[in-house]
Amino acid sequence: MEFTLDEMREHLAALEARIGEACKIAGRSRESVKLVWVSKFHPAEAVENAIALGATDFGENRVQEAELKFSEPRTAKDGSRVRCHVIGPVQSNKLKKAALVADCIHSIASIEAVEKLEKVCAAAANGQGKILDILFQVNAGEEETKSGLDVHEAEAFLNDLAAKAGAAVDGKSENFPHLRFRGLMTIGKNTGVPEDSRECFAFLRGLRDKFLAKGGAFAKFDQLSMGMTLDLEVAIEEGSTMIRVGTALFGERDYSKPVNDPV
Repeated sequence: MEFTLDEMREHLAALEARIGEACKIAGRSRESVKLVWVSKFHPAEAVENAIALGATDFGENRVQEAELKFSEPRTAKDGSRVRCHVIGPVQSNKLKKAALVADCIHSIASIEAVEKLEKVCAAAANGQGKILDILFQVNAGEEETKSGLDVHEAEAFLNDLAAKAGAAVDGKSENFPHLRFRGLMTIGKNTGVPEDSRECFAFLRGLRDKFLAKGGAFAKFDQLSMGMTLDLEVAIEEGSTMIRVGTALFGERDYSKPVNDPV
């Protein structure tokens, strides 16, 4: 059942307390962790309530839902533009739509997808172009049900990407000028025990740090999208810069009902 605005406010306060405590333990500032409200399968009214409570960033698993809710620009409470994050795997035939609606895609895992996104973004806005942030998903927990780069092949993939990017200065590359390589994403282990995800979160941080230090195309490679409701404390302790939270903020999803009409 969807939370009312007052219920969302109450749950947000509880979540903020958890995030704040985790940041304190990790010796980090609260501002170093972005909260992405995962609005998948929640209606437009829930998104409006979240914006009223100060939400600025929303995550959608399905491109179709992202289009329904975020094709038209929205303004956050602080006056900034609401950002749409596509956080689920994107099929090749959906990459164009994903690139046009999203401000950031978290789930890229192939060179082919990078090349296609560059073409789409170069042609966007009637040829004026669009800059898109992308993160690369790594299956750091090595679970068969999870998408992403194989943990043993992720470093080789990023090295190959750097070679294909060509000459680069301060995060802008010769061959992918409309894409910003911003970091890595992973999903913690599905064991119900947050501590079980620490090793894969730490691995991701180490990989991120290694490529951030290279500069060039990776000069802006400072983001780690990891941690959800259950394991956000461990993720923050291991350096997450973006946590993805849905049910704890919006309430239980009703998968039997279609998402409401475009807004």
